[in-house]
Amino acid sequence: MTARIAANPIPYWVRDGKSRAVFDAAFKDFQEIGFTAVKADVPDGMSPAEYHRWIDGYGLSPSLSLFNSPFDATVDLADEVERAKRFAATQVALGLDRTMISSMSIPARLATPAVGADFDAGRLDRAIENCGTVCRVLRAEGLRPLHHSHVGGVFETEYEIVRLLDDLGPDVIGFGPDTGHLSWAGIEPAAFIRRYADRMGGIHLKDCFADLLAPGSRTGMSYRAAQDTKRLWAEPGLGVVDFAAVVAAIPDDYDGDFMIEVDEPSVESKFESHRISFEWGRRNLPAAIG
Repeated sequence: MTARIAANPIPYWVRDGKSRAVFDAAFKDFQEIGFTAVKADVPDGMSPAEYHRWIDGYGLSPSLSLFNSPFDATVDLADEVERAKRFAATQVALGLDRTMISSMSIPARLATPAVGADFDAGRLDRAIENCGTVCRVLRAEGLRPLHHSHVGGVFETEYEIVRLLDDLGPDVIGFGPDTGHLSWAGIEPAAFIRRYADRMGGIHLKDCFADLLAPGSRTGMSYRAAQDTKRLWAEPGLGVVDFAAVVAAIPDDYDGDFMIEVDEPSVESKFESHRISFEWGRRNLPAAIG
């Protein structure tokens, strides 16, 4: 793979849904800005070939997507295995060899984010086991799973993420950090990237403002409420994440994309958010192409 600056259209669809019109608007913006890759998010009822032709019309190609599951007792593992097989088949058909894998849907943690709320050792053990099962299925189907840090899920804190990665090991799960979610959970991104650099196959890049990083600064605020303030996430370079250290920590043989993902733009428009982020990437990611 050649390292590209890719875009995740999450701010386009998070409120308006994943309609063709919403994605068309996002793809048009990405084409104008200069992106050449986009998170592979194939709409229901569309084949991989149809999706590939669709985004190709905007000069875009598929970049790594994300498989999400609670991995806890709320899901049927057999159902998750079958869903993982279908997901892998789609991604492999698009020419991809890896995916992010994440958990982001524990109610107590969405209500009180980034502090490991409602910790349950048994739930963590079960989630690690279930995630391992799904990772092995994805690998068998030709897709390399990379753990993607995300506030709100069962693998939220440094302890939980380390348990997952160390218990399962590099032959089962790789590493796909998110600089914003690590920072919000109180984990220094560059140090964590160095720790698991030999397993890194993808990365999501977003910045954070300082306003809501300290738990006491967001007392009583849910995940969505904190995000909606527009004082949590920031475009790379506008917040407090040490991106010079992050870039320096990325191994020289890194062969994944650099995906921009600013869930809630801090500036006046989604277009401007992605333009700022793309231009930052062109200046600060010398190994990447548009």
